[in-house]
Order: sequence, then structure tokens, then C-alpha cells
Amino acid sequence: MALAFIADLSTTSAILLVICLMAVCLFEAINGFHDTANAVATVIYTKTLKPMTAVVWSGLWNFLGVYVGGIAVAMGVIKLIPLNDLILQPIGENSAMVLAILLAAIIWNLGTWYIGIPCSSSHTLIGALLGAGFAFYSIHHGTGPNWGKASEIGLSLLLSPAFGFSLAILLMFFLRTTIKNKVIFQEPDKKKTPPIWIRAILVTTCMLVSFFHGSNDGQKGVGLLLVVLMAFMPLQYAINHEVPLEKFKNAARSVETILSKEATGEQADHIRALAARAGRTAIEMDSVDLKNKQQLFDLRKSIQGLYSSLDADLKSNTIPAAAAGSIRHEMKTLKSSYEFAPLWVIILIACCLGIGTMIGWKRIVVTLGEKIGKSHLTYAQGASAEICAAATIGVSTGFGLPVSTTHVLSSGIAGTMVASGGIKNLQKKTIKNIAIAWLLTLPVSFILAAVLYFFLRFFIA
Repeated sequence: MALAFIADLSTTSAILLVICLMAVCLFEAINGFHDTANAVATVIYTKTLKPMTAVVWSGLWNFLGVYVGGIAVAMGVIKLIPLNDLILQPIGENSAMVLAILLAAIIWNLGTWYIGIPCSSSHTLIGALLGAGFAFYSIHHGTGPNWGKASEIGLSLLLSPAFGFSLAILLMFFLRTTIKNKVIFQEPDKKKTPPIWIRAILVTTCMLVSFFHGSNDGQKGVGLLLVVLMAFMPLQYAINHEVPLEKFKNAARSVETILSKEATGEQADHIRALAARAGRTAIEMDSVDLKNKQQLFDLRKSIQGLYSSLDADLKSNTIPAAAAGSIRHEMKTLKSSYEFAPLWVIILIACCLGIGTMIGWKRIVVTLGEKIGKSHLTYAQGASAEICAAATIGVSTGFGLPVSTTHVLSSGIAGTMVASGGIKNLQKKTIKNIAIAWLLTLPVSFILAAVLYFFLRFFIA
């Protein structure tokens, strides 16, 4: 665990590390205020479950979502900043950047939560990462933010609410034509719980949103925590020490052997060169001093470069089809050397999400239940919105793309309101506030993170 290595840091560095770890936990708890509250909104608002039961139920599935959801989204978040350049900087410089990202995200998220606006923690985090990364680049002239990855993520954040909105409208029309029992289309009775079959549907949809929320949003906290660990303790976290280095070396040797056998035809010289590169990477693993920061960093870059070259050749069909399956298997092993998340990181983030939900769910639940549409949320609308949100988030997680649970679910609720009463059934003030927050989040968090980086760098770098 990270705290086990604090003794290796100076007192100042250890204090900064603890502050950064606490800031990540606070950010993830605020993420719970905003996003996990969406998952429990319908079951609480419809009196399907009592609030404490709902947040415990949601927290369990969030934990499972984080645990089994992989780390593709976490790695996508990490790739937004010039992490390889950051690893080689002094701890003070790293601290300024990490704290700027965290403080910018926390300030904006807390402000929007306080006034009950379902703002996107994903937008906030991505804006902060890009802002701090840009400020870092303006001083150090390294690789800078990954604008290609940012564009890819930005497109997913833009399209996912529209997809959720449209899907919710279609689902509501489908339910109206197929379900004969109209009680599901009624507003909740504040004095009694809904019928058992409706409760079963809503508990299930809550479970789905919670699970996929954990598999997507929970990974953003995992990614943030890994940035902190690699910035402060690159010797421990730049390479996965939980797996013997021998395993990665054997994977590189296997790639070399497979490619050497396939070095025939027009691409023979290219394939031989790639095989030689795999061999050099294996030799580098043999000679690396795991206590030398520069050597460890160079090894990380060598493995990343080898993986990228193999991936490009597979996509262009340069590597013969007969060898592709074996190469992909070894690539998976190589990738796990630098893309990994310790179990304690996943557990900590999952716990912070659950705690945040228990503290701050009420403001967002009221907004989603009563302030998006002019009519109160019905059982069918709540279930439809959550099914659409779960589907959208699940697909995005499969592609390794972070999306906003807040915007996907709130747009889904808006879609169900339109399906039930047309565009006039929406409350313009709430929709306007959500839209303004959506438009302002990226630029505000970008600027705030950049300014905070310059400010903090003056004092601690």
C-alpha cells in the first residue's frame, strides 16, 4: 500500500502525498454526491427503498462495478496528461500539478452540488486534467496534453446524453404500447410503496446503473489515484511490481520468436526489425536497476513503444494472420506491466463513492425527481431513464471511454418527460441551468486548474 512507502520520502513530500491522497478521496466522495445519487434517485423518490437501504444497495453494486470493470477508462483518464514527462519531474513539481487538478475538480463539483445542479464530474475532471497538462507543457515544453485522446473522450461526452435522450423516448413509447397495467405510468403515492412488481423493476434498474457507474466513473478515481502514486513514487508504480519482471521478459522473448519465424515476404525486413526490438526490450528487462528512476522510466517507455508498434502492425495487417492471435496474447501481458491498478486502490475508491452517496444524495434526487419535468417522475419514467443510462454507460465502458452518468441519466429523464407530454413538459429553468453547467464546466475547470498549477508551483515546486 502507498502508505508503506512514505518512510522513503522526505517529511515535506510525505505530507504532500497524504494531502493528495485525501484530495482524491474527497473528489470521489463528491463524485458520489453528484453521480451515484443518480442511481438511487428513482428508488428513493418512488419510495421503493428507504434512503439508507438504497445507498447501501447502490454502494455494493458500485463496488462490484469498479472491481470487475477493468481499468480501460482509468487508463484513458491517465493518458490525457503527459504522465511520462511528469514522472521525471521533482516531487514538488508533481505535487503542484496533481493538487491543481484535484482542487479545480473539487471546487467546481462542490459549487454545483450545493445549488443542486446535476453537473458532470467527468467533464470537470477532464477539463482539470487538460488545463493542468497545458500549464505544465507551457513551462516544460514536453509532450503536452493528449489532444487526440481528449477529442475522442469529448465526442463520447457530447454524444452519450443525446443517445440517452433519444433511447428514453423510444423506450417510453414501447412501454406505453405493450404494458396494459397503467399503474406504472402514475406518479408515486407519497403515503405508500409501489406494487411489488414495480419495486422489483426499479431495484433492478438501480442495480444496473450503480454497477455500470462503478465500472465507468469509479475508474476515473482509480486513474487519479494512480497519477498521484506515479508522481510521488515512480519506483513503486511506474512498473507493475506485483507481477514478476520475468513474466514480461518472457512475453517480449515470445514476441521476438514468433515474429522471427514469420519474417518472410515483402514485409520480412520490417518484421525482423520489430522482432529485434522485442529482443532489445527483453534484454533491457534483464539489465534494469529497479531502484534507478531513469532506467525504470526508460524501460516503461520501451515496453509502451513495443506495444504501440505491434498494435499498429496488427491493425495494418503487416503481421501475418497466423501469428496475430499469439502476438495479441503476449501484448496483453506486456500492457499489464504499465497499465495496472492495485486492489487497495480499487477498494478505496469504491468506498469513497459509497460514502459520498450517503452524505449528499438528497439535493440531486429532488432535482431529478421534480425539477426536470413539469410533472413528477413516474415509475415508468424512472425505470426507462435508468435502463437507458445503464446501457449507454455500459457500452462506453466497453470502449474504454469515460461518460457522464449525470448527463446521461438527466437527459434520459428529460427524454421520458418529452415522450409523456412533449417539449412543453420540461421545466425550462432547470434544463437551462443544467445546460449552462454543461457548457461552462470544461472551460472553467481548464482555466481553474491552469491558474492553480501556476500558483501552487510558486510555493511548493
